[in-house]
Amino acid sequence: MASEKTILYFGTGRVASDDFVERFCRERDLEVEAVADEDEVRDQLNRTFPGCVILDGDGRVDRIVELSRTLKGDAFTGIVPLVVLLSSGAAVQAGDFLKAGADDVLRSDMGENERFLRLEQVLKRADRDVSVHPTTRLPGTNHIARDMQARLEAGQKFGVCYADLDHFKEFNDRYGYAFGDGVIRMLSRILRDMVRGFAPGGFVGHIGGDDFIFNVGLDYLEVTCDEIIRTFDELIPYQYTEEDRKAGYFLGKDRRGNIHRIPLMALSIGVVTNQFQQFEHTGQISELAAEMKTYAKSLPGSKYVVDRRHQSPALPTASAEDEEKLAAVDAGGGSAEINT
Repeated sequence: MASEKTILYFGTGRVASDDFVERFCRERDLEVEAVADEDEVRDQLNRTFPGCVILDGDGRVDRIVELSRTLKGDAFTGIVPLVVLLSSGAAVQAGDFLKAGADDVLRSDMGENERFLRLEQVLKRADRDVSVHPTTRLPGTNHIARDMQARLEAGQKFGVCYADLDHFKEFNDRYGYAFGDGVIRMLSRILRDMVRGFAPGGFVGHIGGDDFIFNVGLDYLEVTCDEIIRTFDELIPYQYTEEDRKAGYFLGKDRRGNIHRIPLMALSIGVVTNQFQQFEHTGQISELAAEMKTYAKSLPGSKYVVDRRHQSPALPTASAEDEEKLAAVDAGGGSAEINT
């Protein structure tokens, strides 16, 4: 079954893939799967998600152009990158394929090295575009995991910071999704600019909704979190009406219809570091970061909570002293630590 590590190849009148495609896949540890006809190409793309489709355009050009147009015009199959192979001098046909939606056309007179590089760039762009969040244009979950893994493999000391908005849903319900998206974009810019300015080599990703991850070197952790919270708390009141801003809250209903005072949004950041403990894979980090974020959200105001324990038991087992420390974080922003 085709996967993101599979190149799907189709050429009219061919039962095996092109030698160029075979060499490209072999050098990059990819699998190539040759399909017999247009219907099988469509069936594969409707059932699976290959890394790329490569069509040989030197056969029945009209059939391959129509297949390209059909695949790229469909909302589901259109996200799979499509590349067409042509023999030298086929400039007219190249234009037809590009008009039909092909991501690139590789002619044999380009030279093998150029064709290799162009095909590689198509795959990289597709991976980036699928992973990027459409609202913020920040890298998504795949790139977040890759950044964590690269830091682990490099032996870096770093912090993974899981940022989430408090009372965002209530804001969205009151002001509408358009204003909610505006807050998401504002937070993305704050995270991007503060990490860029205070944490060289830092990374910011968008999980989805109001959930973000940023990874920074341990030396830059505290100043980056401090500046993020300071900037957020300075800007967030201006996302509300003057009436709500002056009151510091608005009246909203919970899921049961009960009316409550809903405070202005705050930012909660749960932080996990490898300063005192070792992680074998990124899943361990993600799970603990999510727990720390949840714990931070139980506290009032904007804050970040750093887990500096040498071992990481379930959060409810934290000591009474830890609970007192965390409860001492004031509503105006601050930080706390859990130590064992």
